Amino acid sequence: MRGGGDRRGRAPLNSVEGYVRQVVGWREFINGVYWFRGPEYKMSNSLGANRPLPDWFYTAQTGMNCLHHVLKQNLELGWNHHIQRLMVLGNFCLISGISPQEALRWYNEMYVDAYDWVMAPNVLGMSLYADGGYMASKPYAATSTYINRMSNYCAGCRFDPEQKTGPDACPYNYLYWCFIDEHAERFAPNPRMRSIVGGWLRRSDANKEMVRESARQFLQVEVPDST
Repeated sequence: MRGGGDRRGRAPLNSVEGYVRQVVGWREFINGVYWFRGPEYKMSNSLGANRPLPDWFYTAQTGMNCLHHVLKQNLELGWNHHIQRLMVLGNFCLISGISPQEALRWYNEMYVDAYDWVMAPNVLGMSLYADGGYMASKPYAATSTYINRMSNYCAGCRFDPEQKTGPDACPYNYLYWCFIDEHAERFAPNPRMRSIVGGWLRRSDANKEMVRESARQFLQVEVPDST
């Protein structure tokens, strides 16, 4: 190519890879999913999630530091990095059992880049596994370990990422395992989930019940079921 600088082919490989994969490749892929699956794709809910979106998604008033900062940034800018969208917001909605349609409505309302063809596959397919694995071979669910490793949110949080159950434990920990518990039969045959489900099933009944009770207590307060 003519010209100076990176036009001579000197762009770093990671920059080229990011552009080709994320801008050219990924956007074309999700555009294809959107048009191939048609309007009914937006009604996908393979996991039967039906909890309403918490009101604090519109105010950022939550004690979970990661969610507070990501939501606050969204309210101020109408934008978040895709990892924040997927592994903080989407992850929370997934393991809390938030209705995919309520989550999709919020994403469409709140982001400056919220085109329908972009949000429907990314939110329903990638973030919430609502299409039953059409787009992703496993759900993008994680405990606090991922968030703690990939960010500095946990250091300023009132919840302890090291605690697994109880009022001071990070909600991502027990919500994750309660999510695995609820869908164990569905995920057990999945090669990428089999060992995770197996680990859960090998836990003692007492430990399982502590996880379930912690999740129940949290959800009753933070994500009350309208039904």
